[in-house]
Amino acid sequence: MARAKQGDNVSIHYTVRRDDGTVFDSSGGRNPLEFTLGEGKVMRGFEVAVQGLEEGQVKTVTVPSDQAYGEHRDNLVVTVSKQQLPEGLSPKVGQQLQMRTKEGRTFQAVVTAVESDAVELDANHPLAGRDLTFEIELVRIG
Repeated sequence: MARAKQGDNVSIHYTVRRDDGTVFDSSGGRNPLEFTLGEGKVMRGFEVAVQGLEEGQVKTVTVPSDQAYGEHRDNLVVTVSKQQLPEGLSPKVGQQLQMRTKEGRTFQAVVTAVESDAVELDANHPLAGRDLTFEIELVRIG
């Protein structure tokens, strides 16, 4: 039976868990995730885990944070004046905001602290700095 290799189009089902065991995402109930091995469209550690699998094979692998969403970067945590926020916005801890850079690019940030005149925002991916455990099922090669 063929094994998945660089250049193969693959379809997989997956469940990803945080390092505390809670499920963060799953393809269950949806169409399988499809991508080509070697194109870099999925995180490096995930792609490496799929290589060598046969159709129907299930594998559980832990992907370290540096091969997943990267390390948590302190320079992506900033404090801004409430005056810089849209008028009428009452920020709350945990709230996600879409922000815009001076160059016009947009990004997501999470409110991590609220003070009387300022708000702390974290633009790291929610899973940055965390090892992730994937259960992967290779559905199809080709």
